[in-house]
Amino acid sequence: MGVIGAGHLGRVHCKLIKMVDGAELVGVSDPFEAARKQATELFAVPTFENYQDLVSKVDAAVVAAPTGLHAEIVSHLLQAGKHVFCEKPLTIKGDDARHLAMTASAQNLTLQVGHVERFNPAFTALGDLATDVKYVEAVRASSFPGRCLDVGVVMDLMIHDLDLILSLAKGAITDVRASGMSVISQHEDLAEARLEFACGLVANVKASRVSPTAARSMQIYGPRGFAEIDFGAPSLASVRTCPTVQDRTFDLNRETDNPLKYRDQLFAERLLCQTTKLEPRNAILDELHDFVLSIQTGSRPMVDGHAGAAAVDLADQLCQAIDSRCWYFEADASGRGPHAIPIRRADQVRRAA
Repeated sequence: MGVIGAGHLGRVHCKLIKMVDGAELVGVSDPFEAARKQATELFAVPTFENYQDLVSKVDAAVVAAPTGLHAEIVSHLLQAGKHVFCEKPLTIKGDDARHLAMTASAQNLTLQVGHVERFNPAFTALGDLATDVKYVEAVRASSFPGRCLDVGVVMDLMIHDLDLILSLAKGAITDVRASGMSVISQHEDLAEARLEFACGLVANVKASRVSPTAARSMQIYGPRGFAEIDFGAPSLASVRTCPTVQDRTFDLNRETDNPLKYRDQLFAERLLCQTTKLEPRNAILDELHDFVLSIQTGSRPMVDGHAGAAAVDLADQLCQAIDSRCWYFEADASGRGPHAIPIRRADQVRRAA
């Protein structure tokens, strides 16, 4: 295996590849000399300024380059017959992502996308609570990262939750609404979206990369109960409904004549709270194991190219909705999109009109 891109995430992959059975790190490429020098010192492998000089030396590659280069690099690797693990998002545009997914399938190559939260132990422990989900709330926030500024917060952070939601949904998207604001970068730095699916699932999603406090949480509601995930901890807390609550035969009026004193009995007998014990895992290492195993066995990886393309396509729709969002009564272009920060009060606009 080779790694293309020797930045922070690329170096993480270099370190972990050495821990994957059946994989050997044989080279790293990066256009910056300082990054190549550091990779040589840390991993004792050959480095290359041009990624194309690495291609002939590998069976597979991890692409950890800037997002805007993913389409070109992944396409070149697939055309050369190489298996590819590409960090998220797969590409910036949905059309490019779908093309890569179809190319990999046509050539019987493994294309995996680094949506690492699929491997988070708090998410994988959901079990039947992930079945027939009807409502999701997700919040993902970080302080200013100083990197990945070639895309907005939707492609950078929110796409993690979009991928998770798509993995829970069993039907097509029927409605997409979104808004976002640019605070300090050339793209939206905070965003919110509402998604509706044909299966009945509704999701509200928020993301920010200019938040003073970090957050990586998701709440999931379904007929079997409620789950709250903290991806950062990680932790999973749930409330499971008893059969009479699930089939709607439970009647509070028949259960008690004093609802004010029913709380303890409710959570002891009807809504059962539990905290799932999670085994510590390295999710990036797990996804690299999944990648290598998929190559060796021909099986489908957890997040293949088609899943990665679906997430990009949905993120692309949200970005278009953000760009067309009108913040003022006036309908001119200056009042639309993430750069039109709504700083005027509505009543002032009315009086001016």
